Amino acid sequence: MAEPTAAPVPSDHIMGVYSRTPLAFERGEGARLYTTDGDAYLDCMAGIAVNALGHANPILIQALKDQAEKLWHTSNIFTIPGQERLAKALTDATFADEVFFTNSGAEAIECAIKTARKYHWAKGAPERIDIIGFEGSFHGRTIAAVNASGNPSYLEGFGPPLPGFVHLPYGDHEALKAAIGPTTAAILIEPVQGEGGARALPDACLRGLRQLCDETGILLIYDEIQCGLGRTGKLFAHEWASDAAPDIMAVAKALGGGFPVGACLATAEAGRGMTVGSHGSTYGGNPLAMAVGEAALAELVKPELLAHVRELGGYFTQQFEGLKTRFPDIIEDIRGKGLLIGLKLKTPNREFMQHARDQHLLIAGGGDNCVRLLPPLNLTVEEASEAVGKLEAACEAARAKAQSQPRAPAA
Repeated sequence: MAEPTAAPVPSDHIMGVYSRTPLAFERGEGARLYTTDGDAYLDCMAGIAVNALGHANPILIQALKDQAEKLWHTSNIFTIPGQERLAKALTDATFADEVFFTNSGAEAIECAIKTARKYHWAKGAPERIDIIGFEGSFHGRTIAAVNASGNPSYLEGFGPPLPGFVHLPYGDHEALKAAIGPTTAAILIEPVQGEGGARALPDACLRGLRQLCDETGILLIYDEIQCGLGRTGKLFAHEWASDAAPDIMAVAKALGGGFPVGACLATAEAGRGMTVGSHGSTYGGNPLAMAVGEAALAELVKPELLAHVRELGGYFTQQFEGLKTRFPDIIEDIRGKGLLIGLKLKTPNREFMQHARDQHLLIAGGGDNCVRLLPPLNLTVEEASEAVGKLEAACEAARAKAQSQPRAPAA
């Protein structure tokens, strides 16, 4: 029997901010999730790019168990060896010299914004507070993060927009150049947009942003919370472009493989203003998170995993181009990079997600009427082929529904 149409599940005790589909999962294994009724679903959401190494990964489970038997939490007024090890691993693998650990991507963005503004303050230019962002962007749900994001609806009801945030059309280079002025602190951008519709910024644009920031003395911040940590086939998406490294970068999601952990990475120069007392977190960098983060990163940096992501990304792109050819009335465009894949649709994306769930396939929504596939990075070729077959069936169901609906009379 087909699953009922997604609708809010009533609850007397949970704040009603989610429109939840009536599915409840009790366990997962690899790329599969199992409902409380025992039904199996192929998970190509991975908790929105979080479970990058699959569900119940034995390496992550062992790291968590080992640490849980020793120490869960201690204050950041003490040295936390796991932080030092994970920070070194991250800086060894990236442009960065230093790291601040958080519990989420939104907190990493908050730290990035504060770091950029404090950098200019430390240089004697406290007026430089403006963060330039772009329409369609998404950086989290805190007050500063939604002000930085390019979706006005996220601000409705939360008071007036905060000062110091500028939004520009996506891809308008002339508007960007014109917007930079004496109060500009930084440019904040996702190398591959996630929520905004899986739009990948061309390599030439990333290099151009780096050059523009160098010329104007402002900082370049990348939000690689969704597109980073192997998702595109490089450890970080900006690495596809040469000479395009940022000054500051926010990461999270895959960093803990499902355990809440995020990080703000920065060069020593960009972080010059972040001195004792300028920032902090009670839980950020706790021993449990650091143990799982160390184990996850050790897997995510492996060349063979990144090569596998590139192979699967190419396979999916080829197969989806075929689906687009066979279903031009359903699929308008293929977007994204690696295993952050977007299908821009001509049919409502929420309906299409339901058609996919009817095939026991889980996919994510996205802006610009897209759906996204964000499977575990270690998805097998056989599972990828299964996902394509289920998406084809979803396309057929979407077409059948469209054809069954009465057409409006001609004018």
